[in-house]
Amino acid sequence: MNWEAIGATGELIGAFAVVVSLIYVGVQVRHSAGAVRSAASNDASVAMQNWYLEIGSNRQASDIWFNAMTSPEPLSTHDEFQFMMSMHSCLLGMQNSYLLSQEGTLDAEFREAITTAIVAVKDLPGMSRYWRQRRDFFHTGFAEYIDGLLARDAIETLDMYKRPDVTVGQ
Repeated sequence: MNWEAIGATGELIGAFAVVVSLIYVGVQVRHSAGAVRSAASNDASVAMQNWYLEIGSNRQASDIWFNAMTSPEPLSTHDEFQFMMSMHSCLLGMQNSYLLSQEGTLDAEFREAITTAIVAVKDLPGMSRYWRQRRDFFHTGFAEYIDGLLARDAIETLDMYKRPDVTVGQ
């Protein structure tokens, strides 16, 4: 028996096994990264769905949110507080989407789909009041991103935001 030939064959088989293992690990990492991105998209979507569901299915919450967004003056102390907390919850969800897209976990187009809702309400008095009071509570990059959204040309909002007693942009 030629021990050198057997040793060389063993090394060749070992090297081949390492290459196959690395390919397998690469495939698993790619699959795992895709699963993480999918979960991040789902989580961001569910967070915003839950916020919209709470506002849309709870009459008290929707009345307070609508009245605060369209009122040039703050509401009563408790109602204004509830509005601020509701808006902050929404913006925290948007901030999460922004940060995930910055690290590449969430698709930037998906982030835009979520955050562009700000452009639709940017000229409402409640949005201005909220952002003026709470801007510094957010990640600097996200706050600058929202500032950019607020600087965009307005998009036509739904008629539901139009009140005869309020002029948009006050």
